Amino acid sequence: MVIGDVHAPYTKKGYREFCQKTYAEHNCNQVIYIGDICDNQYASFHDSNPDLAGGKDELEYAISEVHKWRDAFPSAKSTDCIIGNHDRIIARKLFKAGVPSQWLKSYNEVLGTNWNWTERIVYDDVQYVHGEGGTASTKAKNDMMSTVQGHIHTQCYVQWFSGQKRVFSMQTGSGVDRDSIGMSYAKAFKFQQLACGVVIGGHTAFNVMMPI
Repeated sequence: MVIGDVHAPYTKKGYREFCQKTYAEHNCNQVIYIGDICDNQYASFHDSNPDLAGGKDELEYAISEVHKWRDAFPSAKSTDCIIGNHDRIIARKLFKAGVPSQWLKSYNEVLGTNWNWTERIVYDDVQYVHGEGGTASTKAKNDMMSTVQGHIHTQCYVQWFSGQKRVFSMQTGSGVDRDSIGMSYAKAFKFQQLACGVVIGGHTAFNVMMPI
């Protein structure tokens, strides 16, 4: 089960329940969050909406939402969370300020999770990354390795390629609420693809679209 960008607390209402239903319907036993579990807009390097809640309030709201995700899949044998560019904002701020990394708390400690946080992980010869470097199709062809990624909220697909072997690329879509105040900067952009992904044994991959 691959969950698209959540961007807590600016997640589309019903997205978590949709992911839970998909997980159960397809008999999944493992969960991968594809990155940007938190939005962290209060700490963004770009201008934030002045009408947003303060940093402490936004973080506490995000943590309460992350706890719901933490408890959403009790039967999962493992949970991995790819570190996205929004998740990385706080570490980048500390680095820019010249603060040694020893002062930085772990994601699990701050968010109250017990997930495996990583930049990249591979299962069944499929790599899972957040995707700041481009599209899943480009990375799959460049690496000649099946690739699943998020980051691009408006793309959702599975595409197969053949070379020395057969590989696929998957863009997962996202769970972002385009109408939330935190996403006000994107109101003129294309609509988000509300979806998640399922990968079975490295040989079967498909998107599941959330009803809208």
